[in-house]
Amino acid sequence: MGPPTGFSFPYTAWGSPKGTGSVGKLQGQEPGGRVTSVDGQDLDDGVREHRRRNALYSLGLLDSPPEESFDRITRLARQVIGVPIALVSLVDVDRQWSQSRPGFHVAEIPRWQSFCSQAIEEGHDVLVVPDALLDDRFAANDLVTQEPYIRFLAGAPVWASDGAMVGTLWVVDHVPRTLEPAQVAALRDLAGLVGREVNGRIVATVDDLTGLVNRRGFEFAGRRLLAYADRTRLDAALLYADSDGLKGLNDRWGHATGDAALRLVADQLLYALRDADVVARIGGDEFAALLVGANCQGAAIAADRFAARLRANPLALPDGTRTECSATIGIARRPPGGLGLAELTSQADQAMYEAKVEDQGGRSGRPRAGRTGRYLKLRLTS
Repeated sequence: MGPPTGFSFPYTAWGSPKGTGSVGKLQGQEPGGRVTSVDGQDLDDGVREHRRRNALYSLGLLDSPPEESFDRITRLARQVIGVPIALVSLVDVDRQWSQSRPGFHVAEIPRWQSFCSQAIEEGHDVLVVPDALLDDRFAANDLVTQEPYIRFLAGAPVWASDGAMVGTLWVVDHVPRTLEPAQVAALRDLAGLVGREVNGRIVATVDDLTGLVNRRGFEFAGRRLLAYADRTRLDAALLYADSDGLKGLNDRWGHATGDAALRLVADQLLYALRDADVVARIGGDEFAALLVGANCQGAAIAADRFAARLRANPLALPDGTRTECSATIGIARRPPGGLGLAELTSQADQAMYEAKVEDQGGRSGRPRAGRTGRYLKLRLTS
């Protein structure tokens, strides 16, 4: 299997995520609150897929054995709908992973072949396909034209508590059929049970303030990505960022403004990175991002993009003025088969600390030469 689509472009001097080539100007922001729009689009729309994938990774379910808590629901779905196959499917960067799959013996299929991906892209409540051979979206799909010869399928979305769609509960048959309204409602209710199980796990791995994964979620997702990097012989880089001046904002304007600054920094960091990168709030004013398929130079380009977004999107203060946020960043590189996540994070954290000390003059009392500035102080490990 090739690299996930989210890793398919390198960190070079690319433009905005929308391909406009611009940094992206803030066009809406609540005073003292979070950014509401960038480049004329709601910021949540721009980062929805990234947040969805962060929530997914924080579950720790990808590549894991089947669990009775999910198998119980899929068995019930088969009985209620009267079908031979039911699936709890999760959509990753490049694949669909079926966490529970009674009647279906393939755990993983490519995302381009996935019905679940179609449901996410179209934003369905419940997607019902009476006959896949007569549906232009699915008629040429290998799962329809070859084993297991799927003809009927219906899927209800599984929602994370923040509104991200992390997967789908599917019921599948080998013959064309339809669903009665009561069956559609039952499928929706069963998907809600899956969502309840999922959200119980997300609560423990997602930061309430920013919506990013927390330290625990970062450990789940980071270990998975590093294992992927080792399998595919890709470099990785870890970016460790400290938001500057948070104490001053809290002291002068109160913690609500400090919280708004942290949300803004989190949003701009998400927007500066690729969909497949995992971004976390590690604690307090510190953030981390794991970039697979990037070396230190590529990560530095991503950091520059983050700095540009901070410049373009100052924080709205309660008195109607704006102030610019800044960050100090350390970056550590990992070759395939290199350090574990904890050691890599520690290296990047130390690099961040050294950058902050050097920017303040360090032992010599002189500002650090090189990549310094109002918005970004950066240090790379060797």
